[in-house]
This record gives sequence, C-alpha cells and structure tokens, in this order.
Amino acid sequence: MLAIFDVDGTISDSQHHITHAMALGFEAVGLTPLPASEVLSIVGLSLPEALMRLLPDAPQATRDAVVEGYKASYKSARAASPAPLYPGAKDLLDRLQAREDTVLAVATGKSRRGLRALVEHHGLERHFVSLQCADDHPSKPHPAMVQAALEETGMEAAQAVMIGDTSYDIEMGRAAGLRTIGVAWGYHPLDALEAAGVDHIVHDFKELEALLTRLTEEVA
Repeated sequence: MLAIFDVDGTISDSQHHITHAMALGFEAVGLTPLPASEVLSIVGLSLPEALMRLLPDAPQATRDAVVEGYKASYKSARAASPAPLYPGAKDLLDRLQAREDTVLAVATGKSRRGLRALVEHHGLERHFVSLQCADDHPSKPHPAMVQAALEETGMEAAQAVMIGDTSYDIEMGRAAGLRTIGVAWGYHPLDALEAAGVDHIVHDFKELEALLTRLTEEVA
C-alpha cells in the first residue's frame, strides 16, 4: 500500500505560522489581514492560487507582493520555531515506515524548501520515498503530485490512498483514482470533506492506523 500524506493540517499543525505570515504579507501592502478561518480555508493550495482566492479583485502586482511577504515571514518563523507535528503523528509514521507492506509519500502545497526543513527537523528523512510539493506541480486539486508519487514508487492507483485534511486533498486523490481518507483534526470542516466525496473520515491517529491496516489487507 502507498499511503500519500498531506502535511499542513494532517501531520503538522502549522496554522499559527500560516495565519501569522499571511497577516504580515497583507500588512506589507497596506491591507487589513483576513480572519484566520478564511486564511486556513486555502491551506493546501499553492501560494499564487491561494492569493487568487483570497484577493480575487486585487491587481496581480498586489497578490505577488503578498506572496513575497508571506514567504519571508514564514521563513523567519520556521527558522525560529519549526511547526510542530500533531501528537501521535511521528509515532504513527515510525510504525508505518517499519512495515514491509506500506510505502509512504507526501503531496503538499508547501515549497520544496519548507517541506525539506520540516522533514529534517522532525527526523523524517527516511520515512518518505516520494516527496511531491508545489514547486514542481500545478496546485491541488490537480492530480499531478499524486500521479508523480505513483510513478516514482511504481504503485498503481488501486494500491494507494490519499490522506489529507482539506477538500483539495480529497479532490486531488479522487482525480487520480485513489481512495481518500479525510482527517477530522485539520483545517477544513467535515462537511467540506464529505462534499468533496471523501471515502473515509478518521478522528485520531489510532483510527487512521487501523483503517490503513484494513485497506492494506484488502489490496494484498
């Protein structure tokens, strides 16, 4: 089984970094920061796509300036205090990585630099055999990241599952022909996951591990 994980809102609780950096990006161009709930609604998208949704009527130059301000602020916050993993995430990834019947991958809207920094900080370098990020692919929910992970690992869609906290993750997985698992602790409400057509919803890492074990047995 290939288990493809989203990062922000799924294994890493980076909401404070994200909302703070976006607020500073807005302030840098003289705009009033948006409510945190609105900012978290775009988590998972690449930054240009996210700003298109947050500032649909703004000039492109303004959106570009917010993106640059966000990147600079997020980089500073990451250097000072990297985003934590959710309690239980590292233990689950350790157990899954040790299994012979499971391969792990990442598909995230984070930049390559941001993803590498998080992976290295939390000692996950050996866990994921495929790291797909926003620098190399169209924004979610385009299926390119998932398709690249399948190709890199030699897996078929029927042997894989996409795990994420947003409707973009679910839509991306479905577009690539994968089964999908939505996590209840992330940044999109459950009704958004259900509207996106999620196959399963889990409420903690123990439940996620049990579901992955069952799905793995089904495709064995």
